[in-house]
Amino acid sequence: MTDTSAAAHPHSRSCDPYLGCPPWEIGAPQPAMLALAENGELHGRVLDVGCGTGEHTLIAAASGLDATGIDTSARALRTAEEKARERGLTARFVRHDALRLAELGETFDTALDSLFLHGLTAADRAVYVDGLHTVVRPGGRLFVLCYSDRHTGEPDVPHKLSRDELESCFTDGWVVESVEATVCRSNVHAGGIAAWLATCRRT
Repeated sequence: MTDTSAAAHPHSRSCDPYLGCPPWEIGAPQPAMLALAENGELHGRVLDVGCGTGEHTLIAAASGLDATGIDTSARALRTAEEKARERGLTARFVRHDALRLAELGETFDTALDSLFLHGLTAADRAVYVDGLHTVVRPGGRLFVLCYSDRHTGEPDVPHKLSRDELESCFTDGWVVESVEATVCRSNVHAGGIAAWLATCRRT
């Protein structure tokens, strides 16, 4: 169900990236996120932040988990709902501002962030991570996939983070369990984009 009411407080954007086809829209899950599901790393109630057209929410749902995806793009959420119907999966999609996570009034065992955190300003990252701390239960885990400063191919990509920059986001109320070098698929970069996959446990 898509919540388009004012109570959802969608984060305003000057342009909905889903009016076109953003580079991260590959019509499939990111391989690193799919591997998490296949390896049994997703548990309990799952929150997919910045879910877009729902591929990662739906891999959680396909694993039999209670899956919720949030995004501010009504267009992307409609596509996500269509995918769920076509695949016979049950998932919830809500139009909601990721910088106001506490207003969801819910807690989750697992949170997924595929290419969301790295696009925020430093100030917004702090707000966002504080919000994640309110909705991920103690002991719950957050998986963050983001562009890495190791990427050198053309065209270049914005919002690249160093490992230190990524880990510095999770110094208060979190334990960074691992940061792995990986590759993101892109509809612009044939060889993919160098990325990090961080696993963080909420204390």
